[in-house]
Amino acid sequence: MSRKAARGGEGARTLEQLLATKEIVISCGSGGVGKTTTAAAAATMAATHLGGRVLVVTVDPARRLANALGLERFGNTETRVPAEAFAAAGVEPRGELWAAMLDTKQSWDDLVRRHAPDERVRDQILANSLYQNISGRFVQSHDYIAMERLYEIHSSGNYDLIVVDTPPTRNAIDFLDAPERMADFFSSKLLRWLTAPAKSRVMSVASKPFYSVADRILGSQFLEDIAEFFGLFQTMAPGFVERADAVRRTLGDKRTTFLVVSTLEAAPLHEAEHFIAELDARGLPLGALVLNKVLPAYLRRTAATGVARRLVSDAPQLAAAVPAAGAADDVARVLATVGESFLNYQVVAKREAEQRASLSRSPEVVAAVPYFDADIADLAGVLALGEQIWR
Repeated sequence: MSRKAARGGEGARTLEQLLATKEIVISCGSGGVGKTTTAAAAATMAATHLGGRVLVVTVDPARRLANALGLERFGNTETRVPAEAFAAAGVEPRGELWAAMLDTKQSWDDLVRRHAPDERVRDQILANSLYQNISGRFVQSHDYIAMERLYEIHSSGNYDLIVVDTPPTRNAIDFLDAPERMADFFSSKLLRWLTAPAKSRVMSVASKPFYSVADRILGSQFLEDIAEFFGLFQTMAPGFVERADAVRRTLGDKRTTFLVVSTLEAAPLHEAEHFIAELDARGLPLGALVLNKVLPAYLRRTAATGVARRLVSDAPQLAAAVPAAGAADDVARVLATVGESFLNYQVVAKREAEQRASLSRSPEVVAAVPYFDADIADLAGVLALGEQIWR
């Protein structure tokens, strides 16, 4: 059965069920919580088990994703993860896994080519020195162009599922708001002033003091260059506003969901709660919460508690029954220390369980990932993480 045929149905209980009904998954979280690797793992598991064409695209400039997927490099153009990489990990995927990383400058150039009203305006904008200098920073351009690129890829229909790895949480909120800010900019008084004829600006009583100061500091030619650039740029305003509205609709569509990644440490958890609240305020769907570096469930078992307490209380007697090269007192101290450490970890594990319970009311799916012995650096490691969050 194809992924598209599997769509529909009731609420998901696992990440597998959730992703089977979605076309866009946006992975968010603070830095250092495993957000990039989790996004790669979700996409890899979808390509492996659900089939179809799956794309994972990172907005975060870090290049960890390429290494995790066994690719030397990738950029704005989607690159397929080779079948050999899956074979080396001992897996034969049902579908295809692709990867891309946002190139802000190239994406802006492509956007200008698409929205410019004619070739003359297109060439003038692309050749404009001001555009070349600020296209990577203009009006939160990285955030807006990321949303534009996501919309473009999704609209192409080339992929059954797109998993987006966003910047750290606070920037991810900029990512969500970027389309609206862009639309507001094109209807702002500032843009109208910048694109008004120079004489009109100078003759305006309100703007004359500002213009006089700016003229002395920057020079008339520079101000004219600004006016020319924004005048050309404004010719694309209808297209930008229309696409910004379309992007907003895509974010709120039932085929889109958000995956929040966190650990249960205080700072990342606070960021996760903040972002979940922001999603609620915007009416955007929270599909899954993935908690990384969670202590194992066996620490909370009542039977294990009794064993640990006996290690502490009966350490001398137990040591006498353990054949060892060392002295019985040393063995007893080791056993007692192990028991005390277990009980201390148990307190933390129970606190983590309470934190998870308080968070698990909001998302459809909550997944917990234990500590890994080593950093995830290849596709086999990505798949191992994926197995923890998938079912």
